[in-house]
Amino acid sequence: MSERFVKHGTFVVERTYAASPEKVYQAWSDPLTKAEWFSKADGFDFRVGGREYSSGGPPGGPIFKFDAVYQEILPEQRIVYSYTLDSGDVRMSVSVTTVELIQVEGGTKLIFTEQGAFFDGHDTMEMREHGTGIMLDSLGKLVEGKTGA
Repeated sequence: MSERFVKHGTFVVERTYAASPEKVYQAWSDPLTKAEWFSKADGFDFRVGGREYSSGGPPGGPIFKFDAVYQEILPEQRIVYSYTLDSGDVRMSVSVTTVELIQVEGGTKLIFTEQGAFFDGHDTMEMREHGTGIMLDSLGKLVEGKTGA
């Protein structure tokens, strides 16, 4: 049996969008809009205690499962959720994520903070932070109207 271990980490990714907090919040809270920049949800119940889950992956590649529970929602200000990420039947990580939306001149500052436990080398904080940056760039293109989406 291979050695089991856990690495804990926190990362913060910030973006400023030329879009109102209302528009950025709507991109998180509406399942059709969120599917344009995040994975399409198999289940989406955006309320405190509600769940969002999805599964998918590249053709011929592993299937990833995202399963989140919303812990706090302050419309147009803050979203907090905890989630697990699995690859097939292997648990890769468990995280708590806080998304803060702050109105600034000309738009919204988004602060994304993730605190995670990453298991047995299946995922790392650095890989997650990189992927989160790409995801938030896609969100920015959508809310700023820079995509065909």
